[in-house]
Amino acid sequence: MSSTEFSNPVIRWIDFRIPIFTFLHHELHEYPTPMNLNYLWNFGSLAGIVLVIMIMTGIMLAMHYVPTFGGAFNSVEHIMRDVNYGWLIRYVHTTGASMFFAAVYIHIFRGFYYGSYKAPRELLWMMGVLILVLMMATAFFGYTLPWGQMSFWGATVITNLFSAIPIVGDSIVTWLLGGFGVGDATLNRFYALHYLLPFVIVAVVLLHLVALHRFGSNNPDGIDTTESPDTVPFHPYYTIKDLLGLAVFLIVFGWFVFYEPSALLNPDNSIPANPGVTPAEIVPEWYLLPFYSILKSIPNKLLGVSAMAASILVLFAVPWLDTSPVRSARFRPVFRVFFWILVADCVLLTYAGGKPPEGTWLFLGRMGAAYYFLHFLLVLPLVGRLENPLPLPTSISRSVLRRADGKGEIRDITTGGA
Repeated sequence: MSSTEFSNPVIRWIDFRIPIFTFLHHELHEYPTPMNLNYLWNFGSLAGIVLVIMIMTGIMLAMHYVPTFGGAFNSVEHIMRDVNYGWLIRYVHTTGASMFFAAVYIHIFRGFYYGSYKAPRELLWMMGVLILVLMMATAFFGYTLPWGQMSFWGATVITNLFSAIPIVGDSIVTWLLGGFGVGDATLNRFYALHYLLPFVIVAVVLLHLVALHRFGSNNPDGIDTTESPDTVPFHPYYTIKDLLGLAVFLIVFGWFVFYEPSALLNPDNSIPANPGVTPAEIVPEWYLLPFYSILKSIPNKLLGVSAMAASILVLFAVPWLDTSPVRSARFRPVFRVFFWILVADCVLLTYAGGKPPEGTWLFLGRMGAAYYFLHFLLVLPLVGRLENPLPLPTSISRSVLRRADGKGEIRDITTGGA
């Protein structure tokens, strides 16, 4: 659409000089989208909406927060008790962190199930993993700000992990803390980084969207639709679908905010930070527990930190570790079984990460950590080479007809024939 086609003269005047409305019309209205996307594709837009909510509530909280050792905890209490609707703003922000991670994890597993990381979308996947890393850093810095018991000791334990790095480890810890212990300098640094990183996430998300629109969305069948008639304009078909998903998502979000706001928070964090009293068990929030479980499962500090870092870095290599020419797990029966084993393994690591590192839970955590790396480094490449995938349909329409009546044209990926 050219600027002359907009009915509003002001919009036409602006668009002629800066074609922003033409750009938005093309990317959000005319953008050709595969016609068979299911509701799992909603979670990308849901994550973006939660990110906006988190930034808005974070800015409002920052207006009343005091990043000092003696004032941080009291400023949070002031927000909760004295600021108009401060309790609501804070609970939306704290609950939003969990909702953000939940949406992103589902989004990642959906991409993994349907092969959204395969060529030519490798960079799209890698930027998604980078967003996850930035989210984890932002969440950690935010976890320290209420300055409760778990905030203080979490900051102490996590920063001290860097001391495991040979030669330069102690210097890195001192630099991170701004001194030789957790104090005002530490809190000020973490507060500044927690405020800054969400805007870095927004920048990477925009690049993520540019990469997505370069080759278009993947679809449940994993069929290329670049020059296919099996697409529809993004609006109104998927805007309506996204709005329905958003309504359901906000119901769940609102239930936690208004009825169970503390269910996703650690009760030890409602106790002021006390350097002289160590909590019985120091654990991060639930969305970091799988990686924390991998850290705890290895008794050697350096190896544990290395394994935790490797558990994230291995995700960047997934597009090259999966050697199968087929994208979607719909046509990969063996891969589909191992995918659900991986999901179960991640759930196990989450539970084990919240338990003391002893007895049965320590054993299960170690088994879960071993399988996690085994899946990516051994199972994924071997399944890609040895699996005999099902024949692919030639188009989305053929796939729908095939499921409807058991017929339809199919294509053998090994010969390219129909």
